[in-house]
Amino acid sequence: MQLPYELILGWRYTRAGRATRRNGFISFISGVSMLGIALGVAALIIVLSVMNGFQKEVRDRMLGVVSHIEIVSQDGAALPNVQHTLAQVKAHPQVTGASPFIATQALLARGEDMKGTMVRGIDPALEPEVTDLAVSLQGAALNRLVAGSFGVVLGGELARSLGVQTGDKVTLIAPGGQMTPAGIVPRLKQMTVVGSFDSGHYEYDSGLVLMHIEDAARMFRLEGPSGVRVRLKDLHQARTVAAELAATLTDPVLVQDWTHQNRTWFAAVQVEKRMMFIILTLIVAVAAFNLVSTLVMTVTDKRADIAILRTLGASPSGIMGIFVVQGAMVGVMGTVCGLVLGLGVAFNIDVIVPALEHLLGASFLPRDVYLISQMPSDPQQGDIVPIALISLLLAFAATLYPSWRASRVNPAEALRYE
Repeated sequence: MQLPYELILGWRYTRAGRATRRNGFISFISGVSMLGIALGVAALIIVLSVMNGFQKEVRDRMLGVVSHIEIVSQDGAALPNVQHTLAQVKAHPQVTGASPFIATQALLARGEDMKGTMVRGIDPALEPEVTDLAVSLQGAALNRLVAGSFGVVLGGELARSLGVQTGDKVTLIAPGGQMTPAGIVPRLKQMTVVGSFDSGHYEYDSGLVLMHIEDAARMFRLEGPSGVRVRLKDLHQARTVAAELAATLTDPVLVQDWTHQNRTWFAAVQVEKRMMFIILTLIVAVAAFNLVSTLVMTVTDKRADIAILRTLGASPSGIMGIFVVQGAMVGVMGTVCGLVLGLGVAFNIDVIVPALEHLLGASFLPRDVYLISQMPSDPQQGDIVPIALISLLLAFAATLYPSWRASRVNPAEALRYE
C-alpha cells in the first residue's frame, strides 16, 4: 500500500534537516521544538501528580479523624431519636458504620496554661466503625474511656503544649455556667488524661479532645448524643449519599459530608491546582509555537522543492499537508516523550527525591517543619489525558500558518534564482 506523498515528505523533512545531514536522526531545530514540548508536558504531569499526592495525603489524614458524613440536630441540641436515626442510616447500602457522638467547644486548663479545644464525646465500642483514628487507638487509650471515670484522650500537639502525659490531671471548663446565689459560676471538671494520639493533621492534633459520650452528656448537660457519624464504602460518594439521607431521614436534622465540612481548604487546593495547570500549560504553548519558527525556516529552505512539486502537479492543499504532517510529527513525538518522562518521574518520585536529597545533602521536606516527610505523587488519568490533548492541539495549531504560507509559494518566483 502506497503511503500518501504528504506523509512521506513530511516525515523526510522532519528527520533530514541541514544540521544533521552528517550525524543525526532528527534536525536540530525540530529536536529543540520536540524537547521543549516534552519538558513542558513532563513538568505538567509531575507538578500536578505531586499536588494530587499532597491533596490525597492530607485528605486521608483528615478522614482518619473526621467521618465521611455527620448528621446533627438543626438547633445544636440532642437528637430527638438517636436509635431511629441510626437504624435509618444503616439501612442505606453505601453505609458501613454509624456511631453517635457529642461535639462542643470547651477550654482545657492545666495550671496557668489554657487552650481552646473541640471536645468530642464518643462511644468507644462504635467509634472504630467510623474513623481510622479510633481503630488505631482501639485496645489502648480507647478502652480506657470508661463511662463515669471522666478520662480524656488528647491530641499529641495539645498534650505537648500543656505538658501533660498519661495519668496527669487537667481541668475541662464547659461553655456557659451554672447560676448560684453568688452569680454565674463556670462549670469545671477535673479530667484524667488516659492517652494521646497523633493523626498527622495539626488542626486535630492541637485541638481535639476525646471523651466517653456519657461523660460528655453529663458535663455539657445534654440529654443524649448531638449527632451521628457515618462511614461509607466509597468516600467519593459522600455528597450523593448525604443528599439521599437528608431526603429520607424523618427527624429534622442537618446532614453534612466531609467535602462540605472542609470546603474552604478543598476549594483553595482546587484553585491552586487550576492556576498551576494554566501556568504550566503556557510553557507547553511556548514550546509548541516554537514549531512556527521551525516550519517557517523549513518552508524557506524548501522553496525550490515546493516549486518542483507544484510543477509536477501537487495541489496547494497537498503542499500544506506536507508541513502539517511535519509539525504534527514533532508535536506527537514531543508529547509521547513528555508523557513517558513525566509518568516515569511521577511513579518513581519516592525513589528519585531521596536520591537527590542524598546527592545534594539537603532535605526537601524536613520532618520538624512539615507533617509529610516524603514527597507524595498521585498521577491521575483526569489530568494526563487533557495534558496530552492540549499539547497535541497546540502543536497542530502552530503548523497552520507556516503550512498555509508554503501552499502560497509561487513556483515561478521560487525557481527564478535556482
